[in-house]
Amino acid sequence: MRILFVNTSERAGGAAIAAERLRHALSRRGDEVTLLCRDRVSDAPDVQVLPHLMRSRLCNAAERMEIVCRNGFSRQGMWAIDHGRWGVDITRLPQFEQADVVHLHWVNQGLLSLDDIAAIARSGKRVVWTLHDGWAFTGICHAEQYHCDRWLMGCGHCPLIRHGQCADDLSAATFRRKRAAYDAGAIQFVTCSQWLADMARQSPLMQGRPITAIPNCIDTDTYTPATPEVREALRRQHGLPTDCRLILFVAYKATDPKKGFDTLRRAMALLDGSRYALLIVGKGATTLAEGLPCRAVPMEYISDAALMRDLYRSADLLAMPTLIDNLPNTIVEAMACGLPCVGSRVGGLPEMIHPGRDGDLCPVGDAEAMAEAIRRITEGDEATLAAYREAARATAVAQYGEAAVVARYRAVYQA
Repeated sequence: MRILFVNTSERAGGAAIAAERLRHALSRRGDEVTLLCRDRVSDAPDVQVLPHLMRSRLCNAAERMEIVCRNGFSRQGMWAIDHGRWGVDITRLPQFEQADVVHLHWVNQGLLSLDDIAAIARSGKRVVWTLHDGWAFTGICHAEQYHCDRWLMGCGHCPLIRHGQCADDLSAATFRRKRAAYDAGAIQFVTCSQWLADMARQSPLMQGRPITAIPNCIDTDTYTPATPEVREALRRQHGLPTDCRLILFVAYKATDPKKGFDTLRRAMALLDGSRYALLIVGKGATTLAEGLPCRAVPMEYISDAALMRDLYRSADLLAMPTLIDNLPNTIVEAMACGLPCVGSRVGGLPEMIHPGRDGDLCPVGDAEAMAEAIRRITEGDEATLAAYREAARATAVAQYGEAAVVARYRAVYQA
């Protein structure tokens, strides 16, 4: 089967990482998969750059400029919305014409316009669109729908637009354009979590349209647990403490308030600081490490997958106090490396973490509950922690292993 993946970036961002893993998993099982993207970073032959590269970048710049102008020349929220008015038509490209299936992923920021998506739907190709956030079923936002319910009624009076808010503003107009684009032809929608699927089904844009929940996959032969001896060796190799429990916090932008680091900071203050160290990975990690009640090792954003894998294998527990999230790749990676996870009971996390088995869930923002969960998992005997590690690994293999996820996507492709 010849499959064309379409994603704005080759590797930057959670959607790109998830798409890359699925692409490799399909390829290893005999499918011919090509990625068409704007932001390419490798010279892999199955990754091809959008021919109209400059047009796409100009479209993105124009869209950002319009958003800044609508918000009183403020850059705040510049990346929170997309209106999908400008993009590049890919339906005449040979990669598109040769494909049996066109699989869209994250296509914003000047890659595809809603008119381009309509043209893809009209093409007669089998079209699958994996939603990595809520943009496809709202007016213009990617995440505001978690706090706003206007998308349930067609949007309008958008809180993300400072100037021009009204019943028929940019969000409402874009909502109507999305409906017209989706009506142009058949699109099979896929979400990475059942939680996001349930939310999408509430949108007027998705009424009567097929939606399937399929989790992201991971290569469980590459992401593997470490023995205690290897774990200690990795800690020494990377300059990490060896005399305490190591808690890992990972986010692309660690200082993003939605990642909830303040909850983890307060939780660590409730624990015995001499028994713990906190490894913080992501943009702004150095800033977050200041004034913590325990030892802290900050590492700025890591793009090296092998190094990141070493850090998962070095840690004792992953803490994810996020305020909202879909199906984080971070938890998938951590569990595949045998790392129990403590996270917020929000979004898709309850589908991933099974309390008392491979981690624990806490109310959003509840530092006391997070501290107690960390203590319960890590301060018992070694056998208790080992049981959590084994269960986390088993969850990853069963839920996110390549074979299981590929089989589910193939069923969608062939439906």
